[in-house]
Amino acid sequence: MRSEAQYLIDMVEAADAVARFLDGIERDAFLQDELRQSAVIQKIGVIGEAAGKISPELRGRYPDVSWSKIVGMRNLLVHGYFSIKETIVWTTATQSVPQLRTRISKILVQEFGIKL
Repeated sequence: MRSEAQYLIDMVEAADAVARFLDGIERDAFLQDELRQSAVIQKIGVIGEAAGKISPELRGRYPDVSWSKIVGMRNLLVHGYFSIKETIVWTTATQSVPQLRTRISKILVQEFGIKL
């Protein structure tokens, strides 16, 4: 079984991948790039899947992280794929994901002494 630390690392690594995928890319270019959209959606899904593996105890220590919204986004991307709005994916990827990466990195240090 994987540890909570590994799931948090997965979240950071997926966020880093999103940043790489979008490096130098403008919004309009992203909205026209199906391949890049698919890659970003997959990594946001990984973030949500990993967030869903975090225990209620750990989540409870960090109520500033919107754990249920993160998992909910993953569920929308996987189960509601037919209603995905690329503009929402863009906003999530460029605003929410970088903020989350910063917060999860701090949790890794605080909880496990792991610095990424």
